[in-house]
Amino acid sequence: MNDAQLYIQIAVWSQVASSVIFIGVLVYMWKRFAMPVLMAAQERSNRQIAEAERHRDEVKGALGALHDEIASAGRDARLIAQRADLHAAREREAMIAEATESGERSLRDAQGELERARAAARQRLRDELVERALTIAREDAVQRIGPSLDERLIAGFASTLGEASGG
Repeated sequence: MNDAQLYIQIAVWSQVASSVIFIGVLVYMWKRFAMPVLMAAQERSNRQIAEAERHRDEVKGALGALHDEIASAGRDARLIAQRADLHAAREREAMIAEATESGERSLRDAQGELERARAAARQRLRDELVERALTIAREDAVQRIGPSLDERLIAGFASTLGEASGG
């Protein structure tokens, strides 16, 4: 081998050695500086993902509980509505019964009052008729009966009184 080839060989191996050393330094720098940063970032990212998954699972559980509560609230609302309808129906029936009873009582009272008013009106009518009849009879008696008949009637009445007390 001649000197030129030797220099070429040395240059080639020098290039290979410097490339190997450069790659070694790069690997060392990678492992020493870049890899810890990337590992920390990956670790942080993994923790965030794990936290997000845990939070998602908690939210799913809470969502299931909320769905159960919503279903329970819906059942409660239906039961409350049914009870309210039943209570309203009972109240309506009670109010109708009370109003019917009150109306019937008022009707009975009004019928009694009507009967009393009729009886009073009949009595007033009778009194008026008797009064008119007496007025007419007095006027007619005054015209038919004179003083002589009055004396005979008084004497007959007095004699009946005497017989009743003496007899």
